[in-house]
Amino acid sequence: MFGAIYGAEGSAPEALLAVAREFSPRIDVNNDCREVVLDLSGLTRLLGDARTIAEELRRTAADRGLRIRVAIADTRIAARLMVRHRAGLSIVDPGTEAEALAALPLALLPELTSDPGEFIQTFRRWGLGTLGDLAALPPDDVAARLGQEGVRWQRLARGEDVAPLVPAIPEERFEQALDLEWPIDELEPLAFVLGRLLEPLEAHLERRGRGAAVLHVRLFLVKTSGGAREVHERSLQLPTPIRDARTLRTLALLDLESHPPAGPIDRVVVAVDPTPARIVQFSLITRPLPSPEQISTLMARLQALMGEPRCGSPVLVDSWKPGAFEMQPFVPREGAATIDGPPKGGPHGSPSPLAVALRRFRHPVPARVRVEDGRPARVTIDRRGFSGGGVSNCAGPWRTSGDWWREGWDRDEWDVTLTDGATYRLFRARDTEQWFVDGVVD
Repeated sequence: MFGAIYGAEGSAPEALLAVAREFSPRIDVNNDCREVVLDLSGLTRLLGDARTIAEELRRTAADRGLRIRVAIADTRIAARLMVRHRAGLSIVDPGTEAEALAALPLALLPELTSDPGEFIQTFRRWGLGTLGDLAALPPDDVAARLGQEGVRWQRLARGEDVAPLVPAIPEERFEQALDLEWPIDELEPLAFVLGRLLEPLEAHLERRGRGAAVLHVRLFLVKTSGGAREVHERSLQLPTPIRDARTLRTLALLDLESHPPAGPIDRVVVAVDPTPARIVQFSLITRPLPSPEQISTLMARLQALMGEPRCGSPVLVDSWKPGAFEMQPFVPREGAATIDGPPKGGPHGSPSPLAVALRRFRHPVPARVRVEDGRPARVTIDRRGFSGGGVSNCAGPWRTSGDWWREGWDRDEWDVTLTDGATYRLFRARDTEQWFVDGVVD
């Protein structure tokens, strides 16, 4: 058994949905929340017959200041058509749907379908005006002329359901709030408050099979005399779905340590944007990797210690400037490390050619260079761990420059091999005539 309620013009959609959910958890919302269909199966044992249920629905709506129409039938379509056409209470006895709908106009059907009106025009050319006229046509002839869509329209005219009820899922809010009896202005007591709020939030996420994609923390500051109430809000974009309360609390506290509120707090609200939880498949063969919760906590601690712009993943930029790079948020790659296979080599196990790489220093090392005939002849490096000596072989110079409109560079580069076998990349800053070691060739 199904019921349909239709709100009058100006009815609040939220109030109409609240009335419907008091009678059934399975509802279907239509026509911009003005029409709601309820699955009333089993409700007769609790409230009585169909008319009693309809009167109770109308009485509950009236208590909330709503004027509604109510229709109850054995099919959803019959209840929807009746509630759209007739005011007050409409009860359709089981098995009499076609007779009850026979006198209703055909113009009601397009409101229940996505048809723009083509079938209605065809029916009117045939001389049909009511649902009973369409229901009385031979089904085989309708199928021959209009196909299966025409048969579907005829079933609707008879009050038959052509699809099951798909209940509307209420929007869930993953949010917890707490009003404090006494204001707090330190992170240590705030940690206990966040833990108390995040534990039920973790349980809610686990019941729904969700994880947090974004963590929102809103701290309501104590209202000053004559001033507006301020809200200190922080949002943390999480690299992977997380629902562990301790991890979320640690991330929130580390972020608040870097961005503290401006005054005492008397209300705390924690909310998350849910997303499908991670499904992790562990392996007995591959090496174990740190969990995303551990990586997120580590990154948050590093950012609190070093600053957000200094932590992340370095990526190259489109520039000729030596050592140019920028930092992007660190996101762990999917998958696990694999066990190293057999040594790679050339054909028949021969060694592979050695690759030459320049290991560039993050900060160039100052050096003293003696120049003979325009070429480096001897290199002296005072930094511990670096060798110096005479130059046995060198190549260069290569002149590079750029970014003259800001802090740019202008230098001559040399690759030199010293007598002890070490190979370095040197450069001379042309503006200061100073020499530096830019890197070592491995």
